[in-house]
Amino acid sequence: MKVNIKKLILPSLLFVSFLATSQNLSKAYLLYIDQYYKLAQIQQKLHRIPPSIILAQGLLESGAGQGVLAKTANNHFGIKCSDWKGEKTYYDDDEKGECFRKYNKVIDSYEDHSAFLITRSRYSFLFDLKPTDYEGWAFGLKKAGYATDPTYAYKLITIIENYDLHKYDLAQKDDNYSNNEISIDKSTEKSVTNNPIGSIVAFVNHEVKKVNGVKFVTSLSGDSYLSIADEFNISEKRLRKYNDVSASNRLTIGKRVFIGAKKDKAPKENPTHVIKVGESMFSISQDYGIKVVRLYVLNNMPFENGAQYGKILVLR
Repeated sequence: MKVNIKKLILPSLLFVSFLATSQNLSKAYLLYIDQYYKLAQIQQKLHRIPPSIILAQGLLESGAGQGVLAKTANNHFGIKCSDWKGEKTYYDDDEKGECFRKYNKVIDSYEDHSAFLITRSRYSFLFDLKPTDYEGWAFGLKKAGYATDPTYAYKLITIIENYDLHKYDLAQKDDNYSNNEISIDKSTEKSVTNNPIGSIVAFVNHEVKKVNGVKFVTSLSGDSYLSIADEFNISEKRLRKYNDVSASNRLTIGKRVFIGAKKDKAPKENPTHVIKVGESMFSISQDYGIKVVRLYVLNNMPFENGAQYGKILVLR
């Protein structure tokens, strides 16, 4: 058998930071899996999509049910409106104010995800794969254009293997897959399909706090901007923009990371700040949840100037 060395090496090169956090499994991911794995198995019974793929996509696209679309629209798979005739919601994704599908219940999102794959011819080749071939499905979804992220397939595979999601795939007896080979307790199916399942109360890797009305987390060992962006269903590019950091900036332990856009000025109770030893314009902007650019503008400072010890900064 000829081994594709590039295929073996590429995941490691792309996901060093992503894999670094996998040793400490996310409580949010584990809770999400526990709540929805039976629903994913029902989808396999009905539509022949591997539960490992369904769960991995749900975890990645919804941030383990904690993303904005999941919480406000029960949309766990990031499916956009296109030919959708149901309720809609708007969210900044690849572009500003994009239209996404909105569901009454999470189960509707799971069913629509299955329908989305079944009814589009570009995904038809996936159903010729074995129901336990999660790698084939992951690469196939990327090839068919499910996501624009060039590393999408590797992310799905990493999640599946880190959390042993393949154990939920209901194996076939031979290459001719049959729905009759799968048996799911009817009481389980009834309880899952009848339960509203609006949202879950989950613990995330990071405790979310606020300063100046903006949510932030504090970086832990093994964190990167990519891993935090994945956890909160935000693009890495957008997360870096929220925090005024460049693409080359590396995250270290104990740093404040905003998961929302910083404000143009500080709260009323913080009108000024006296610069202390060791502080920078960036660190001050992070302390008060103010954009760095606005901090310079408010103080009529040239952008090439740094923080000067003892100087009183105007914060609003």
